[in-house]
Amino acid sequence: QVQLVESGGGLVQAGDSLRLSCAASGRTFSPWTMGWFRQAPGKERAFVAAISSSGGITYYAGSVKGRFTISRDISKNTVYLQMNSVNPEDTAVYTCAAKRFVYTSDYRQYDYWGQGTQVTVSS
Repeated sequence: QVQLVESGGGLVQAGDSLRLSCAASGRTFSPWTMGWFRQAPGKERAFVAAISSSGGITYYAGSVKGRFTISRDISKNTVYLQMNSVNPEDTAVYTCAAKRFVYTSDYRQYDYWGQGTQVTVSS
């Protein structure tokens, strides 16, 4: 029983920065791998980033590596996605997800999902 609520989405211009937040409630947060996924109009859901339960290991899709940073604040039960140098191709609904144990980029392996937050990048 984990509930996830995203926030921080909005309309930004290319080159801007944006930080998404995912607040978790319910079960203990720290044993969970947390991931961010996104889905653009007409596109399939895509992996963006993930962070290990300890917060010590992060993973990124090649399209965002070097621009996005995932982090977590265990004391606040919150996961963040810092988005820098965004471009219009980053436009999508961003959703956070949680799974038990180790990392995977496969969305089918995640157990809980938030409602998503819209990020729109204009040129």
